[in-house]
Amino acid sequence: MSSVAARRVLRDRVRTNRAASTERRAAAQAARRVRTGARSLVTHVIATGADAATVKGVVKALRTAAKNAGVKGRRARIRRSFDGARNVVKTVYRYTRAQVAQIAAAYKPRKADYKAVRAALIAA
Repeated sequence: MSSVAARRVLRDRVRTNRAASTERRAAAQAARRVRTGARSLVTHVIATGADAATVKGVVKALRTAAKNAGVKGRRARIRRSFDGARNVVKTVYRYTRAQVAQIAAAYKPRKADYKAVRAALIAA
């Protein structure tokens, strides 16, 4: 193997390892945030270690389950950039671990990935 090819292999390996460690760090940070206080449903689901597509689908279903179960999170106002407009005030909801477990208990998923996330949310 030439030195150029060897460098290319090492570079690709470094990139792969860096991406994997970034994902692990993000999941660990989310888990720590969830343990310390009320957070968004997205943060709770990320803390289970689910991938991005699964997070999106589960959170959408959990919001519906929360509405049906009558669980209301704590309201918070945040400022976000939204569709090109800066500092748009948004109302968001934050949920404790107990509230998320209650919502997850009311949630009945069909997909295997979603069932795994539901189990993790109930166990947390």
